[in-house]
Amino acid sequence: MAVATESRLTIVIVGGVAGGASAATRARRLNEEAEIILFEKDEHVSFANCGLPYYLGGEITDRSKLVVASADLLRTRFRLDVRTRQEVTRIDRANRTVTVQNHLDGSTYEQRYSKLILAPGASAIVPPLKGVGAPNVLTLRNLNDADRIAAAVRSARTPQATVVGAGFIGLELVEQLTRRGLAVSLVELQPQVLPLLDREMAHPLRQALQQHGVQLYLGTSLKRILTNRDGLAVAVELDDGRQFDTSLVILGVGVRPNNALATAAGIETGPDGGIITNRYMQTSDPLIYAVGDAVQYTFGPTELPMRIPLAGPANRAGRLAGEHAATDGAHAAADVLGTAIVRVFDWSAAQTGLSAARARQSGVPARSVTVVANNHAGYYPGATPITLKLVFDPKYGRILGAQAVGKDGVDKRIDVIATAMAFNATVWDLAGLDLNYAPPFGAAKDPVHMAAFAACNQMDGITDFLDADADLSGMQVLDVRTPPEIEQLPFPGADPVIRIPLDELRDRLDELDLKRETAVTCQTSLRAHIASCLLRQAGFERVHVVSGGAVVRSRALAE
Repeated sequence: MAVATESRLTIVIVGGVAGGASAATRARRLNEEAEIILFEKDEHVSFANCGLPYYLGGEITDRSKLVVASADLLRTRFRLDVRTRQEVTRIDRANRTVTVQNHLDGSTYEQRYSKLILAPGASAIVPPLKGVGAPNVLTLRNLNDADRIAAAVRSARTPQATVVGAGFIGLELVEQLTRRGLAVSLVELQPQVLPLLDREMAHPLRQALQQHGVQLYLGTSLKRILTNRDGLAVAVELDDGRQFDTSLVILGVGVRPNNALATAAGIETGPDGGIITNRYMQTSDPLIYAVGDAVQYTFGPTELPMRIPLAGPANRAGRLAGEHAATDGAHAAADVLGTAIVRVFDWSAAQTGLSAARARQSGVPARSVTVVANNHAGYYPGATPITLKLVFDPKYGRILGAQAVGKDGVDKRIDVIATAMAFNATVWDLAGLDLNYAPPFGAAKDPVHMAAFAACNQMDGITDFLDADADLSGMQVLDVRTPPEIEQLPFPGADPVIRIPLDELRDRLDELDLKRETAVTCQTSLRAHIASCLLRQAGFERVHVVSGGAVVRSRALAE
């Protein structure tokens, strides 16, 4: 291997995929003279790991499509020195060298660097349980993992699979394995699927899973894996004592940062193991950068550092680090919001920023409102409802986060709100957005507007919203829906409930106690808001609206 001279800038990158490959190509585009060396310990330099579940399910049929950029392409198009199957095992900061283990021939050598970019990624967490070493107990992080899972599916004696972990990847795997015809069981430690969402927002996903035959084991964890004489997993036992058969176990309980190389070199890491970086992705050693799933980013709603292992932030961080390493200049990294989406059969769920539950856990003051509104004009055929929850600061109205669940248009709404959050928008800013409208695409009052209007009413003192799962004990509960609506979906968690249709309310105010604290509900809280305004102007002083109405409350209490 040629050794770089001191006069030439040598950028060494450890790891490919999203962060490392983005850093390498950006550095080359901005510096044609630099020597750029990319080390990747595995076979593939840049692949679409987010597409792996869909390859396993058969939606992506061509495996080669998952290779985003081959080593040969990077060498030819960008004149990068790409070295696959070669692993960096040590960093010598004093001499600016890295030690490399060549897995192709077993040799070891040193490589000098001027700038070093670490993109080591993260590894799947494998709990230390009995039977976890069975060959059909697997994780999914790369193409080789996908190949092993595909082989296990083909060779399974019975088409049964168990997925452990109901996060984004776990749910994608459940959907795709079900699509392949397997009987799938899903185990999750938390009492709900997709724990990053507030519980009522995740409820439609739970229903969708059950409707497609997925066996759910929530609020419990894996205790052990039972194996046969051949050492293959054949059943699992849960902490609550239940056992069931399986022919394949896929662990998706989370990832831990691959920080060993950095920590051994004395580079600072945070409490969660994430490598600490500044806004230019420089570590505690300014000549060493770090990007991707192993690093901490600044989380926008709290301005605190945290690991956010998503492909989008990794790509953007890699691009920025490559630019700064190649030119000594770049625009500072933006905050990361953790924007993410998942499809579960015909439903989608997306989130950005803080959930209401996470805000409470973090001690962040927050209020929230929930609306249910159609994805496009209701009179245009095919309209389906979106449930949208908006979380905001109760003092200044700054948007802290949002979640949405529905069958169509969920991604658009969360992307709009994430964009607004990037500019520190308030609920009033969101209410004033000029969004597209035509009947096939949206409504004159988009779900984003409706959520913002509700939040503005809260901030302006026009309406006071209660959480969907609020304790209504001692309150006068008023349901302003029609009798057929109430019969179809009774309002849960309150007894008695006074039932007066909204259009009769003005003439029947004497049926209510003017002095009692009152909670008003309807199907989704729109009519309840109208009723609340009427009651307040009629002299009722303590009036609240149950956010999301009977639809969302029934989900919250069911969870």
